[in-house]
Amino acid sequence: MLVSLFICPLCQSPLQPALDTWRCDGSLNLKHTNHPFDVARQGYVNLLPVQQKKSKAPGDSQMSIEARKRFLNAGYYQPLQALICQKMTELLAQNALGAESIAKSNNKPITWLDIGCGEGYYTQAIAKIGMDILLAADISKPAVVELAKASKAAGSLWYQQDKDDCGKMAAIYPLVTSAANLPLRAHSVTGISSIFSPILPEAFNQVLSDEGYLIIAKPDIGHLATMRDALFDDVREHDSDKFLHELAPYFALMNTYHVSTEMTLAVDDLADLMTMTPYAYRAHSEKRQALLAKVVTETFITEAKFVVYVLQKIAVA
Repeated sequence: MLVSLFICPLCQSPLQPALDTWRCDGSLNLKHTNHPFDVARQGYVNLLPVQQKKSKAPGDSQMSIEARKRFLNAGYYQPLQALICQKMTELLAQNALGAESIAKSNNKPITWLDIGCGEGYYTQAIAKIGMDILLAADISKPAVVELAKASKAAGSLWYQQDKDDCGKMAAIYPLVTSAANLPLRAHSVTGISSIFSPILPEAFNQVLSDEGYLIIAKPDIGHLATMRDALFDDVREHDSDKFLHELAPYFALMNTYHVSTEMTLAVDDLADLMTMTPYAYRAHSEKRQALLAKVVTETFITEAKFVVYVLQKIAVA
């Protein structure tokens, strides 16, 4: 079933998953070389060639990932997680794309790509809503390691899944890869979720099946306003929908949803929130320290505001 889902990031030949080492068949390179990609002990596969890296350690740092784990596991962004899962479930159900109906009609699995998955807070929830295969991709190796460890502990890694478990939880494939060079066969995924991650219209269009879905989550206007006011002298508002015109040639906007939640943060949680956001390096250290010192003795309240876009790939006539 998965023989033709993956392609080699080096030569684009079909890539075959295996328990110890994934290998391409070499059919699309002149030397017919079978490029190998080892499965790490945590269960992830690194499909990011050196030539696709723009730095020695691309993506989020270990410090940022640890801060995000603590903050998200405290439940502060749970309303966003719930909204994404709800809308994704509705999409699959209303279009008869549930795993059972697909299996009966054409025996094709529901394959979803969570791009920029990070440590997996949203990924783990998405895995429970009814698809068969969940490709969790991020350019940050430390983030994918955390996701793989959590998935392995939950018994949801791709090689841990039993046929009798189908429909209970998706088989998760943690992949270190570039969103711009996805190692996936064209038109092979049913849907894509991009949660606070880069938007790449051409790459998404390439791997998404005809009339497939794209779910995008971004900060909304007013997101973390009180925190940004404390950290910056000149606050620029989020322009959340600026990317929609770039998607227009390939995708049609179906719906837009807004969700917000007020948060009362202790100093440790506020420190984690700053560390997991771009404010960790955009704000001056003096401003960050002054805000944290103030919160030691005062209650700090801010509002997280998000916008979620649901789009569908435009069918080609």
